[in-house]
Amino acid sequence: MGGGVAQSFNIYLLIVFLLLLCLHESCCTPSNYLKGSVMMDKRVDALLPENSPTAAPLPLLPLLAPSPLTPFTNSTVPKLSGLCMLNFTAVGSMMSVTSTDCMAGFAPYLANVVCCPQLEAILVILIGQSSKYTNTFALNGTLATHCLSDIEKILVSQGANDSLPNICSIHPSNLTEGSCPVNDVSGFESTVDTSNLLAACGKIDAVNECCEQVCQNAISEAAKKLSLKVYDFLSLDGTHTLSDHSTRVSDCRSIVLRWLASKLDPSHAKEILRGLSNCKINKVCPLDFPNMSHLIKGCSNGISNQTACCIAVNSYVSRLQRQSFVTNLQALNCAASLALKLRKANISENIYNMCDIGLKDFSLQESGCLLPSLPSDVIFDQSAGVTFLCDLNDNIPAPWPSTSQLPASSCNKTVKIPALPAAASGQSRLDITYQDSLLLLVASAAFTILV
Repeated sequence: MGGGVAQSFNIYLLIVFLLLLCLHESCCTPSNYLKGSVMMDKRVDALLPENSPTAAPLPLLPLLAPSPLTPFTNSTVPKLSGLCMLNFTAVGSMMSVTSTDCMAGFAPYLANVVCCPQLEAILVILIGQSSKYTNTFALNGTLATHCLSDIEKILVSQGANDSLPNICSIHPSNLTEGSCPVNDVSGFESTVDTSNLLAACGKIDAVNECCEQVCQNAISEAAKKLSLKVYDFLSLDGTHTLSDHSTRVSDCRSIVLRWLASKLDPSHAKEILRGLSNCKINKVCPLDFPNMSHLIKGCSNGISNQTACCIAVNSYVSRLQRQSFVTNLQALNCAASLALKLRKANISENIYNMCDIGLKDFSLQESGCLLPSLPSDVIFDQSAGVTFLCDLNDNIPAPWPSTSQLPASSCNKTVKIPALPAAASGQSRLDITYQDSLLLLVASAAFTILV
C-alpha cells in the first residue's frame, strides 16, 4: 500500500486524556471536548471510493490497541462444577479466542460486533459438538445453569470480562430448547431436509449471503418445519400449552444452528455462524440516541449561527462515540438514523457537511475506528499486545438523506456505499510496556465507572 496511513501518538498522552475525560464527565457539563483532544499526526494519501459492497475494497490498516490484559491474565485453573458434560477441550483454542474477543477492558465496547457474536457462536458449537454423544441439541435447565457458569469461569480465567452474561444478555435458557418441540438428533433429521440444509449452509459467501440469504432462508425453512411439530404433540396431549409462533420458530432456529455445528468442524462452524450474525449486525445502528433537545435548539431557526450549531453537533456526536465500536455499514445506518431524527425536527440543511462529520465520528475513539463489515477477532500477542483491525482508510463524509426515509438497503446495487474492507497490507505498531498497561487499565476503569 503505497504511502498508506501513518499514525503515531504517545500512550501517556492517551492515558492523561482518558483521566481528564473522566474528571470532565464527573465535574462539568457536556461540551465539544472529544474532537481534537488526542493529538495525532495522520496522512491520508487516498480516500476510499464509493463502491458497491461487491467491489474490490482498499486494504485495512490495523489499529493496535494497548493491552491491559497482559499483566492481569489469570493463569490459575478455574474451579468448575464437574456437572457440565460439554467438551471444552475440543474447542480450547476457540475458547481462548473468545476470551480475547471479550477481554475485560474492551468487552462493553466490542460487545455488539465482536464479543457477543463470538460468545454466541461458541455456545452453539459446544452444544452442537456434544450432540454427537448425547443425541440432543439442548441442555435441561439444571445442566444449562452449570454449563453457562463453567463457560464463564473458563473465559474469565483467560482474561475475559466477568460480566459477559449481562453484557451479551446470555441466560441458561439460551442453552435449552426453549419452546422448540424438537431437540433430539433423530427427530430433527426425520423432520428437516438435512441434505438441502447442509448444501445451503455448509459453505457461505460472507459478502453475498447477507443479500442473497441462501443459508438464512434454508435455516428459516428448517426452523418452521420443526416448529410445526408442536401440533403433533397437541394431538397427543390436549393440555400442551402452545407458545407464540414467532418465539417457537426463533427457538427452533437455535436448534438448526446447533445441528449445523454438529456437522462441521468447530473452526468452519465458527466461520459460518459469525458470517450469519454479521448479516444481522450490519442492518441496524447499535447506538442509543440520547436526548436531542440541545442539538435541535442549537441548529434550529434555519441554522442562523453555524458555530453554535456545530458545537452542539460535535458535543452530541462525542456522546455517541463513547458507546461502542461500530462497523462501516453500521456507521452508515447510524448517520442516516440521526439525520432522519433531525429532519423530523425541521432541520433540513446538511449539518454533516457543514460541521465536517464523517462516518468515523460515529464509532468509539477520537481517531474514529470503524471495524470491518466482515467478521473479525481481536488478536492478543505477548509481545505486540492487543490488535484489532480498523478501517482507517474509510475517511468518508457522513451522508445526509435527501428525503425523510431511511436509505435503500446496501444490497441495492445502485446504492453507492463504502466498500467492504480487505485484509491489511501494512501495519503500524505501538509498543506497550508493563507500566503503560497498568496506567491504561486504571484510566479505562475510571472511564467506565464514570460514564
